[in-house]
Amino acid sequence: MQPGCHASSGQTVLITGARAPVALHHARLFHAAGWRVVLADMPARPVSRASRACALYQRLPSPRFHPEDFTDALEALIEREKPSLIVPTCEEVFYLAAIRERRGLGAELFAPGLDLLQTSHNKHDFIKLCEEFGITVPETRLLTSRQDVTNLGKQAESLVFKPVWSRFAGQVLVSPASRKLKQVVPSAAMPWVAQERLEGDEISAYVLARDGKVLAVSIYRSLYRAGAGAGICFEPVTDPAARALIETFVGNTGWTGQVSFDLMRLEDGSVRPLECNPRATSGLHFFKDAARFVRTLLQGGDEVLPDVTGIQAVRLAMWVYGLPAALRSGDVGRFRKVLGAAEEILGTGDDPAPGRAQIPAFLEIAAIALRNRISLQSATTRDIEWNGPDQSSI
Repeated sequence: MQPGCHASSGQTVLITGARAPVALHHARLFHAAGWRVVLADMPARPVSRASRACALYQRLPSPRFHPEDFTDALEALIEREKPSLIVPTCEEVFYLAAIRERRGLGAELFAPGLDLLQTSHNKHDFIKLCEEFGITVPETRLLTSRQDVTNLGKQAESLVFKPVWSRFAGQVLVSPASRKLKQVVPSAAMPWVAQERLEGDEISAYVLARDGKVLAVSIYRSLYRAGAGAGICFEPVTDPAARALIETFVGNTGWTGQVSFDLMRLEDGSVRPLECNPRATSGLHFFKDAARFVRTLLQGGDEVLPDVTGIQAVRLAMWVYGLPAALRSGDVGRFRKVLGAAEEILGTGDDPAPGRAQIPAFLEIAAIALRNRISLQSATTRDIEWNGPDQSSI
């Protein structure tokens, strides 16, 4: 047993999406709670692989490009390692849910059914679902042709455009000029939405739920992002209106698993849903009480509250993305202050190796980006993206 590890539970957890910092955090929580942790993903060198919490790392084929090979490799891994629980962290959750539906997984998958996952991931259907539950939503129109875009006329300049299947705000256009609007080419297979542009404070929420009951909520604000999308530095916030929205959504869907939301807090204190990520996000990093968190995830019971109050950050990403953003905005003083206050989420005092593993992990992603002539951000998810039931964007 490694120093500081609690008595073994005798159980194994399989955590997928090992490339993600949230997968590393899950691994540390389960390891500290006495579980044997098996991690799986496509990259050769994900940061989680270096963690002392990782008993075994298994590479898998891409579920997006090689679905049958992925299924076979996953089933072989489950048969060999016999996990009692599978915790997905990224968009591989869709493929896992599809396999569970089609032929079973042999272990509990901590996620809802595929239909609910898809509805929540779809940026149009999610808003319609919220509306059905009585949640006030931004006006959101489905675009399935270029003509739909043209029909918006001058109104387009006051809207936000994004594909219904997308992530990390990679293709979001906010109040685009007409030349930018030419990038919006929706189809029936790959629709877009035109959403009312809301002014306010954008916040996010990470939620753990079982059978429609909220088990954990972490509401936070991203202080710096990788481009327009994923947060790399975040601080906790409290918001009763956001909490009420979350409980309404989780209760009405009967959600079991992890779910995350991007929300807009308006000047009057009310909150509007922008989109849903039916997976883990950075709010997970505000939970450190491993025994309570894992027990609550497994058994339900009393809600587990966030027990980290300080700013959390991926410091290397802060230098890569945060510093250039600070230089552009002319606010290097704020950057230095935030960086000085931030707690590193990858390389920690009792588990430093994932911090050192960032460089080889980054170089592997950079090679994928160069090879496929795509952005670094696109390269981080290319092999696991879920772009609708027919996967027509492959």
